[in-house]
Amino acid sequence: MTNVHPSAMVDPSARLGDNVEIGPGSIIGPDVDLGEGTIIGPHVVIKRWTRLGINCRVESGCVLGGEPQDFKYAGERTYLLIGNNNIIREFTTIHRATGEGMATEIGDNNLIMAYCHIGHNCNIGSRVTMANMVGISGHVVIEDRVVFGGMVGVHQFVRFGRLAMVGGFSKVVQDVPPYMMADGRPSRVYGLNVLGLRRAGVMTATRAGLKQAYKFIYRSDMNLSQAIEAIETEVDPSDERDYLLDFLRNVRLGFGGRQLDPNRPQSRE
Repeated sequence: MTNVHPSAMVDPSARLGDNVEIGPGSIIGPDVDLGEGTIIGPHVVIKRWTRLGINCRVESGCVLGGEPQDFKYAGERTYLLIGNNNIIREFTTIHRATGEGMATEIGDNNLIMAYCHIGHNCNIGSRVTMANMVGISGHVVIEDRVVFGGMVGVHQFVRFGRLAMVGGFSKVVQDVPPYMMADGRPSRVYGLNVLGLRRAGVMTATRAGLKQAYKFIYRSDMNLSQAIEAIETEVDPSDERDYLLDFLRNVRLGFGGRQLDPNRPQSRE
């Protein structure tokens, strides 16, 4: 059974799972999928080619699946794919992707608080927490268990490694490596997310190795290449250490400290 308020508007092509609730004044567009047990609050707009998984909750005033804010978008069919058990609070906006068949993707068990914005072609992992008024530009990758304080602004093409943490009011223009805490305008890494690692069940010896790696990268006179070499030779191997090393190596492949950024300045002739 579904529970659709009489004042809501649901396109006939929308697909509603069992026990879906749709609040007053909400608009569900064509080609929308809402998974079983998902609850849509009042005055929510969900536009075409958007899919929500099971047991999601979307609060008042959200707009999901709107066209990307991108001059390159020409009306092609693109998607917004949202996983299971997500809580999306009031007046959040999440846009579809640019590029035929491309998708903005959100994983599972995320908490996205009020007035957040997630731009086109973003890829958000699972168990991510965004406090109020976080703004994520296009083509950003946020891996699992990342935490944002309130009012953070993120440049396009930035990547956040797993279990990173960003302080409130920060301006993030470069990648934030996994397990690190960043803060400031522009943000700078200032510590290891020890509490997050402990809560995630990372072993004591591995945490100690990551703390040693942090010191090589941020508390020594080494450049990045030297720090990577020191971590390889002096920090005991672990999956976490190797993941951090891969992340750091990839940063050098992009532009401006953003490994995903293809934009490089034109050479002068």
